Amino acid sequence: MTRTVDLNADMGEGFGAWNLGDDAALLDIVTSANIACGFHAGDWDVMAKTMANAREKGTGIGAHPGFPDLHGFGRRRMDIPHGSLANLVRYQLGAAQAMATAAGTKVRHLKLHGALANMASEDQDMARACYEGALSVDPDIIVMVLAGTAQQSAVAELGCAAACEIFADRAYNDDATLVDRKLPGSVIHDPKEAGQRMVDMVREGAIITASGKRIETRIDTICLHGDTPTAVAIAAEVRRALKDSGVELAQFTGAPI
Repeated sequence: MTRTVDLNADMGEGFGAWNLGDDAALLDIVTSANIACGFHAGDWDVMAKTMANAREKGTGIGAHPGFPDLHGFGRRRMDIPHGSLANLVRYQLGAAQAMATAAGTKVRHLKLHGALANMASEDQDMARACYEGALSVDPDIIVMVLAGTAQQSAVAELGCAAACEIFADRAYNDDATLVDRKLPGSVIHDPKEAGQRMVDMVREGAIITASGKRIETRIDTICLHGDTPTAVAIAAEVRRALKDSGVELAQFTGAPI
């Protein structure tokens, strides 16, 4: 098996006196970084530092907008009109672009966070509103989507540059959405298991669900969450397993669906 895939991680999620995750270690492993924009996590100083570190590592930088929910880490569902959602995304992308420019780099992709992403994976109109907001700010931005979901349908309809994402440490439902974090087995903590399932999915070109169902999809990037106790170990094992199986690791280029 020889193909290329990107590894991405959510980071820059501490704020003020509170740190979250080992961003420095993850930047030695991943090829793309999704940096929190201050609404669900992160702040201006954390954004500046994380972007500067990503630039030094040659890591692709993405804006990672979420719901205005610091207390719930952006994982609580909110009912926001579509027009306001577009502005929510524009606002956070603009902040990320400003901090990236000051750090001597640029934002090349956008990925929705948490409950915002989960809701958009179920609702194509909601996903489209978010992405239209981003594209109105930067028509060339690459939109990272949850593969096989309504997010992917939205970018296919828009015809914009996209990157299809699967998750190393999350279990899947049979409709390609993620198993609710409240349910047992929704988050995978064993690095060996995470590494092998990524090799299997990339080899088959399909999401493998918790029930064993195969959902064929384009796979451009693999998400490695940074906020779990085994995050760095999982990231390192996924990278090793992929390379050992003949997969090359590189930033996605982005292409329409």
